[in-house]
Amino acid sequence: MEVVKRDGTREYVKFEKISSRIKKQTYGLNEDYVDYFEVSKKVIAGLYDGVTTEELDRLAAETSASLVTNHPDYSTLAARIAITSLYKRVDKRFTATADKLYHYINPKTGEKAGMISDEVYKVIVQHGKELDAMVVHDRDFNFDYFGFKTLEKSYLLKMFGEVAETPQHLYMRVAVGIWFDNLEMVQKTYDMLSQGLFTHATPTLFNAGTKRPQLSSCFLLDIDDDSIPGIYKTLSDCAVISQNAGGIGVNIHKIRAKGAYIKGTNGSSNGIIPMLKVFNETARYVDQGGGRRKGSIAVYLEPWHADVFDFLDLRKNHGKEEMRARDLFLAMWTPNLFMERVESDGLWSLFSPDEVPGLIDAYDTPDSKAFTELYTKYEREGRAIKTIKARELWEKILDSQIETGTPYMLYKDAVNYKTNQKNLGTIKSSNLCTEVCQYTDKNEIAVCNLASVALPKFVDIPSGKVREKNKKLRTYNFQKLYEVVYQMTVNLNQVIDINYYPTIETRTSNFKHRPIGLGVQGLADTFAMLSLPFESPDAQKLNSEIFETIYFAALSASKDLAMKHGPYETYEGSPASFGKLQFDLWDVSMENLSGLWDWSTLKSQIEKHGLRNSLLVAPMPTASTAQILGNNECFEPFTTNLYKRNVLSGEFVIINKHLVEDLVNLGLWNDRIRLKLFDGNGSVQKIDEIPSEIREVYKTVWEMKGKTILDMARDRAIFIDQSQSLNIFMQDVTQSKLSSAHMYGWKLGLKTGMYYLRTKAKAAAIKGLGVDMSALNTLETQESFKPKPLENNNLTLTEDMINKVCSLDDPNCLTCSS
Repeated sequence: MEVVKRDGTREYVKFEKISSRIKKQTYGLNEDYVDYFEVSKKVIAGLYDGVTTEELDRLAAETSASLVTNHPDYSTLAARIAITSLYKRVDKRFTATADKLYHYINPKTGEKAGMISDEVYKVIVQHGKELDAMVVHDRDFNFDYFGFKTLEKSYLLKMFGEVAETPQHLYMRVAVGIWFDNLEMVQKTYDMLSQGLFTHATPTLFNAGTKRPQLSSCFLLDIDDDSIPGIYKTLSDCAVISQNAGGIGVNIHKIRAKGAYIKGTNGSSNGIIPMLKVFNETARYVDQGGGRRKGSIAVYLEPWHADVFDFLDLRKNHGKEEMRARDLFLAMWTPNLFMERVESDGLWSLFSPDEVPGLIDAYDTPDSKAFTELYTKYEREGRAIKTIKARELWEKILDSQIETGTPYMLYKDAVNYKTNQKNLGTIKSSNLCTEVCQYTDKNEIAVCNLASVALPKFVDIPSGKVREKNKKLRTYNFQKLYEVVYQMTVNLNQVIDINYYPTIETRTSNFKHRPIGLGVQGLADTFAMLSLPFESPDAQKLNSEIFETIYFAALSASKDLAMKHGPYETYEGSPASFGKLQFDLWDVSMENLSGLWDWSTLKSQIEKHGLRNSLLVAPMPTASTAQILGNNECFEPFTTNLYKRNVLSGEFVIINKHLVEDLVNLGLWNDRIRLKLFDGNGSVQKIDEIPSEIREVYKTVWEMKGKTILDMARDRAIFIDQSQSLNIFMQDVTQSKLSSAHMYGWKLGLKTGMYYLRTKAKAAAIKGLGVDMSALNTLETQESFKPKPLENNNLTLTEDMINKVCSLDDPNCLTCSS
């Protein structure tokens, strides 16, 4: 049997060479559980005459990945094999890679198709030695297999259909693309990115350093005008933005309702549905970044619009096709008055926007009821097209959410009262993922540039085997978190200046107000590393302290930038210019904060120097970037202790790495426990051998009180000056339970009451798993189990059993901003 080498030559297969290559990559892994010889045997069993060395590497990596349910270190082994294979194809010198990317010729047309911008290439040529010296290639081995495969498929630049850069090259490209010849900042940015301390958002990773550096994630549009030219101007803007890899939120409050009078033609309006069909097809046709992600548009509507019932049916799976637009994401922009009418079982009036001028711009505050007064005035004047019971519409909203997961729920009054942009005018929508809340109008398209900090990186673990295992000795490093968030703020501020803007309106808005969006990933991982149950008072305290630190660091950086460059153009008149920060707008005094930070001094400095950025914090979903860095998504609890990850080569099942670590340390990780975990559909709550304190730490979101999740959202919200992508998780959802959750979130004062509704049946059948559960019965009769490499059961999981993780590699993935 022969193997074909990369240069085309052939040689006989040497089994010991395969085994040696795999063994070489197991350094530092848990030798009690990672068996290189077992991987080697499986690889050898899959050989055939004429197999290429590249196919051998892929087979070895995939074989290792298939054993991840035995121990997470198998994922590290798989990544090492895949990355060393990449090194055989790509020059490890950053300058050499950049040179090839810059001079790339399209093989089909023969035209120049270089991907690196002239400005960035000039810097690389001028400072090549310094940049090459900065690159630390060993940091590529910090990725797990699934993170690396996500990078490989969708992020790393390609030539001739093959990956042309390493992950370290990507990070250096991003650092140079943002900072050019400022080598001090290039070094800082590269080091923090490559060590996984934070990550810029997907568009920045895609496009930084390229010929079209569109680095922004989110765009918020107001329909230009309720007219054919105005609607199609907005449609054109959506297409251009989507083409450049941006997620879109657009409000359609001003579009007149079906049957409304059209003065110009003496006819009547067709309403919002035919228009939204056109937006739907635009989202389908114009994808993001040339096929990298589907185009995505979220549409916001206030609940008094007369077409709201048809709007809520748009994503339904049944009904007339001409009344459906299933590729759009729906959102309610909900005033307090509607929630009050629902609660009191009152009446609700539906209007056409052209008949109720000013209603879109009005909102209620604790001191003024501008929306309520104008709304009731129009009711008294008989302008309503229809009057219904408020609960009739409420039940329609709940039905739609239970069936489709949408519409999102955002609260108009809370957003507008508790924003630092209230001096600009009324905010009329959020973005695709409900965390960005900014002012926009026909002359300005709001833009947000995002990044997320990896919270687990700031858990300090004392050295020494005993100290490493004793989680009670671990602490959280708030000072280091401050330093990283400070740099993130500086980076995102720089992105505003060097960004490519798809339209004039986007540039106008971003330069005037300079908002940024800082988010997080891995909050659940952080709690697990510190052995804190998600629902515990200590976890709730840490949640609040983390977000206080993030807000303080961001404000400090923005204040320092204002000292250097001046405050942003529209700073005067903002709440911050009057000494009011986000927690002040929630009526929380500095005395009630943690005491970690000197807020009094910072406030006085802001009063003197101003801020460079109008908005700073906006925790986003982080689905794909969290997968790259191996963290749980944003601030969410674990949805299960079993995950299915989709990569280019197929589907793999993995187990919560923190849970396995704890069980290994307790001497409990064995075949019986693993099979019981599968038998329990990823839950540890009925595995009696696991101590109760460990079971508490690894509760899934389905086993937690929804009230706790909302309370923690409120606790962090006083430090979030935009909003947060807050999902509601509900097992065996009913209208009553969902209604109660919405009412509770609204009364807490949340800006985003719900991003998606995530539901799950109470019981998940284990039939058809492909697992021989008789092995569990056999193991139950044995008295003891010693740590050893676990056998691979070729597990195949049903959709009911595990929670499918949002992923770029899933063609049905709901695109998020990060």
